[in-house]
Amino acid sequence: MTPISEAAVFDALRHVQEPELGRDIVTLNMVKDVAIDGTRVAFTMELTTPACPLKDEIEANAKRALEALGAQEVAITWNAMVRRAAPAGTTQLLPDVKNIIAVASGKGGVGKTTVAVNLAVSLAADGAKVGLLDADITGPNIPLMLGVEGRPSASSDNKITPLERYGVKVISIQFFVAEGQPIVWRGPLVGGAIQQFLRDVAWGDLDYLVVDLPPGTSDAQLTLAQAVPLAGAVLVTTPQDVALLDVEKALAMFKRLSVPVLGVVENMSAFICPHCGEATEIFGRGGGEKFARDHGLEYLGGVPIDVKVRQGGDVGIPAVAQREQGAAAVVLRLLARTVAARMSVRAARQQPVLTIS
Repeated sequence: MTPISEAAVFDALRHVQEPELGRDIVTLNMVKDVAIDGTRVAFTMELTTPACPLKDEIEANAKRALEALGAQEVAITWNAMVRRAAPAGTTQLLPDVKNIIAVASGKGGVGKTTVAVNLAVSLAADGAKVGLLDADITGPNIPLMLGVEGRPSASSDNKITPLERYGVKVISIQFFVAEGQPIVWRGPLVGGAIQQFLRDVAWGDLDYLVVDLPPGTSDAQLTLAQAVPLAGAVLVTTPQDVALLDVEKALAMFKRLSVPVLGVVENMSAFICPHCGEATEIFGRGGGEKFARDHGLEYLGGVPIDVKVRQGGDVGIPAVAQREQGAAAVVLRLLARTVAARMSVRAARQQPVLTIS
């Protein structure tokens, strides 16, 4: 049998595609530290996100390619290096944060914060370094939904140290005001608070910073989009027409601000009876999916009404962090991995092609 060479390993793996990115894993510089011992081949596979939804498919195809080469044992060590999906731009406000994701809606009460919290916790559970910024200054709910209490301290360089829960770094105006105290601020003060949270918080090295925006299209959204380069926005709606009318305005705003929209989430898509399993479409049927299709956007899924979401939100245990996860948690986990994959695609388009001779 002809000995297996490193060059032959790379040639074989050139036939293995990263399905989301549409290029082979060698060209994408995902294959590292190849070691060959007779018929045993070992290497490190560096994913573009730890939340890769197609990891199993990539692994199976890589092993199949090397077995065809004569390898009797293939050992793959997994690693991940999240790449920056948005251009660095001219600002150095958050140089160590690779991707900033805005979660937005046009209308309040559609579950935007629920999506933001579960997106952040899910990405962290998959191994990413994640932060969560509560930019809903006058209606901050993230501390309750995450079950995080306390007051952030000052770091050694006189920055605000965010609190942490479920592996997610969190900052909210709620940490700095007394419980029950209203925040009655005009727009410029709201924008100033968001800028301070971007500028003066010690976020550190993050793969993803999820920003929960308030409803509407005003100071908070403008401040964020103008202060930092956004990797993309996730739009949240319910199926009913009144929510779709407002989310269309949010879409138009992001287009005007040149912020890519990663897709649309339809929350409260149906109520699943816990006794008989029958689905009741309380807020209508398919509105979010039709909106995505009509505007050329990706439909990221329909999150059903699940009592576990409400129960968890009230006691600080997000749906995706619960021991016994319901139907909504399954959709929210898939949503997070899809969002991560879409940003990997955008990042890959900015990367130079690797040539190995």
